[in-house]
Amino acid sequence: MDTEPTSPLAITAPTFRRVALAMAGIGLGLGGVVAWLTPAARAAQADLAAAEQQRDSVRREAAAAGDSLSAALAAKGGAPGDTAYLVVSIAENRLWLKRRDSVLFTTRVATGTGGELKRVGSKAMWKFDTPRGRLKVERKDENPMWAPPDWHFVELAKKRKLKLVFLRAGMTVPLPDGSMIALSGNDVVRRSPNGAEVPYDAREGREIIVGRRLIVPPLGTHQRRFAGVLGPFRLYLGDGYGIHGTDIPSSIGRSASHGCIRVRNEDIEALYQLVPVGTPVFVY
Repeated sequence: MDTEPTSPLAITAPTFRRVALAMAGIGLGLGGVVAWLTPAARAAQADLAAAEQQRDSVRREAAAAGDSLSAALAAKGGAPGDTAYLVVSIAENRLWLKRRDSVLFTTRVATGTGGELKRVGSKAMWKFDTPRGRLKVERKDENPMWAPPDWHFVELAKKRKLKLVFLRAGMTVPLPDGSMIALSGNDVVRRSPNGAEVPYDAREGREIIVGRRLIVPPLGTHQRRFAGVLGPFRLYLGDGYGIHGTDIPSSIGRSASHGCIRVRNEDIEALYQLVPVGTPVFVY
C-alpha cells in the first residue's frame, strides 16, 4: 500500500512547517529551527527544501503551459476567502484541502490519462482528461455504485478482441445449451428452455462474455452497477466526475484514471468527513 514518506525522526512536511512558523513567531526564524533540530532532522529539512523546490519547478512548468492554479482560481469568482476549498494539481497528482494559505489535509491522487478511444458508430472520440477549472462538491455519496459507461465495454472488447453486443428490450442472445440471455425487469438473466431465469452476477472483471461476444447490459440494470470500484465514498463534482476511492491503490500518484480523481480509500474516508457539500474545487 502506498504511504507518505517520513523523515528519520518522523517529522513530516506539515509538522516541520508548523515548527518553523512557531519558532518564527518567537523571533528565532528558520535559522533558529535548523540550529534546534538534530543532525538527522536537519537532513530531513534539507530533503524537504529540495522537495519544495521541485514542486515549485513543476508549478512553473505547468503555468508556462497555460495550466495554472491562478487560472483555476480566476474562473467563476476566484478564491473562496475563509471557506475551506480543495485544490488538485494534475501535473503533480496531488490534492490539498486548504483554508486561505493553511493546508488542512493533503494526499496523492490519480488523474486522467489523457488517452483517447473511438466511440462506437462515430468518428468522435472519448477523451480521458480530468476537467480543469473551478468545480464544486455537488453531493456526497456513501458506498457509491459505478455504472460503467459504454467506453468501459468498448475498451474491454478492444483489449480482448471481443465483439460487442448491446442488449436491448425484447432482444435475446441464444446460448449453445438452448438457453438464452434476455432482459427480465431490471436484470440480465439466463433463461432456460423451461422458462426458469437466473440473473447474472456481473461485476468488474466478471462481465458477461459468451464465446467471443461481450454482452453490454442496458443502463439501469443490476448487471451495470458495480460495487467497490469507487471505494467507500465519493465527492461528486458533476458531469460524471468525482473524487473517490479506488480498488486499484497502485494507480495513486499516476495519470491512470478515465478522468475522475482517485484517492486511497483511507483518504476518501477522511475527506468525506472534512468536506461539506458546496466546497469549491480548483483543478489545474
